Amino acid sequence: MNHPQYETPRQPRHENRLQTVLGPLSPADVRGPALAHEHLVLDLDRSGDRAAVLDPSVHGRQVVEELTALREEFGLALVVELTCRGMGRDAEALARMAKESGVAVVAATGWYYEPFHPEEIGDASAERLAGTLIREINGGIGTTGIRPGVIGEVGSHGDVPSEPETRSLLAAAKAAVATGLSVATHAQLGRGGLAQLDLLTGAGLAPHRICIGHQDLLDDPAVHKSLAASGAYVAFDTVGKESYQPDATRLRLLLQLLDAGHADRVLLSCDISRHGYLESEGGTGYGHLFRTFLGRARAAGVDEDLIDLMTRRNPVRFLTGGAAHEDV
Repeated sequence: MNHPQYETPRQPRHENRLQTVLGPLSPADVRGPALAHEHLVLDLDRSGDRAAVLDPSVHGRQVVEELTALREEFGLALVVELTCRGMGRDAEALARMAKESGVAVVAATGWYYEPFHPEEIGDASAERLAGTLIREINGGIGTTGIRPGVIGEVGSHGDVPSEPETRSLLAAAKAAVATGLSVATHAQLGRGGLAQLDLLTGAGLAPHRICIGHQDLLDDPAVHKSLAASGAYVAFDTVGKESYQPDATRLRLLLQLLDAGHADRVLLSCDISRHGYLESEGGTGYGHLFRTFLGRARAAGVDEDLIDLMTRRNPVRFLTGGAAHEDV
């Protein structure tokens, strides 16, 4: 896939286009599947063991090789990269990876859940925090000129967001309404998604601009159906993380959501968040969704049109705000 060079900070946002790290991209140019929640660069280390790290100077080549292989084998066209402020984000590294792999990459802004909040959260109001995000969305990340194309993964833990998490989520909603971006959340172990949805929609953000994260870690089909029925996207985005939840359970939950008629609300991904998850280090890698999980879904009766819907059309519509009936 050929990409334009990334924009200068003052260039206006293109309507109905994806904002990638290499510039705006037409939805029609996303001809293959997407990974809707991944990390290509990350630093969540708080213990010094360097396990929850994807350092581009150390692991960048491995990441690019995996993405390139997936583009060649499965047509991987897009990665939604949800490393945000305080998570070790590196926009220039993402741009290099996109160029080298030929896979479009969407960068993010926002704040993760409270244990990883940087000092800038402090006691800042939701309005002040929203201003920070809006400036970054419109002006670029740091001095790079590379603009975020999504707000996320904005997080909370527990059944109800904490007070700082509430301000962060409200800021995300306000920035999304002001800029036209969508919001992807981190619901720790799948919990608190309904509270996140209520908070975001209460701040004026339409449900179809919201994706509630990590729902495949919550064995509660009623919650999934409620989220989808509201119009929000439901992320089954930790595929392959068997230590958290067996893929057999994920598949059962997914089939129940599909049987309820909510295929147009599903997003799928693997959430690679440690270098040990890379194929080169013995992990399942970014390709587990395509190489293993979707094969099991096909064997369970999921047809190719539904797979294309969940892995290509839905991610594009989520990012652009497109309606379910629109062609992509």
